[in-house]
Amino acid sequence: MSRPNDPARPDLYSRITDQIIADLEVGVRPWTKPWSAGRLQGSIGRPLRHTREPYSGVNVILLWSEAVTCGYTAPMWMTFRQALELGGHVRKGEHGSTVVYANRFTRTETDANGADVEHQIPFLKAYTVFNVEQIEGLPPEYRTDPDPVLDPSLRIAEAERFIANTGADIRHGGAEAYYEPARDRIQLPPFEGFIDPEAYYATALHELTH
Repeated sequence: MSRPNDPARPDLYSRITDQIIADLEVGVRPWTKPWSAGRLQGSIGRPLRHTREPYSGVNVILLWSEAVTCGYTAPMWMTFRQALELGGHVRKGEHGSTVVYANRFTRTETDANGADVEHQIPFLKAYTVFNVEQIEGLPPEYRTDPDPVLDPSLRIAEAERFIANTGADIRHGGAEAYYEPARDRIQLPPFEGFIDPEAYYATALHELTH
């Protein structure tokens, strides 16, 4: 039985509107930046499908918001199935982002005079996509790793063990450092993008205090 007025089942339009409002109200405020943006990949561009066709409409806003929140710098997004078809796979535990497809279909009805009348009926369909930074095993042309600058061999073993023992969920990518309460995880720029190893660990430990 349909329950269109059930407040527990908000329609897709309401979900998208609520998401945009929530993003506008929260925002991300990194405390400091002891890393060089020049070492990282360029600024977030217009979101692209896996075919490199740009998204349009509200999807641009939705994916920009998700990229800022999660620290993605790669502009490309694809579905779970598309990643598999390209030989990749979404990392375990990753959460997708909602995009929508809007269109119209034609319905023909018979009016009171027996004539056929066509009606254009709009519809909105949601589906889930993942940023390529959430996907492993993609062909080289889909990779977005920044060129290494800070040598990874300079990692400090004692600090790495301490951070690992906290059990914190730490993600790397983008050009921002912050703790995300809603997902209980930490986002950091890549190790290679920091000025020195000490700056990386100072930033990681600061975010761990949250």
